[in-house]
Amino acid sequence: MINVKNKKLVTAIGKRIRALREEQELSQEDLANEADVPLSQIGRIERGENNPTISTLYVIAKALKVDLKVLVDVKL
Repeated sequence: MINVKNKKLVTAIGKRIRALREEQELSQEDLANEADVPLSQIGRIERGENNPTISTLYVIAKALKVDLKVLVDVKL
C-alpha cells in the first residue's frame, strides 16, 4: 500500500507516464518491452497503484525517450 502522503505524487507521475506513452502511440506492452519492466507493473504505475523506484522511472523515461525530469515534473 502506498503511503497516503505520497498518493498524489504517485498518481500524478502515473498519469504523466500514460500521457507520454499515448502521445507516442505506444501500448503498455510496447513500453513494458522497451523498458524491460513487467507489463502488470506498467499498468499499476499508470493507475497510481505502485510507487516505482527511481531506477524504474529511469528505464521508463529512457524507453519514452525523455529525460527523467520530464516524468517527475508534475503539478500537485
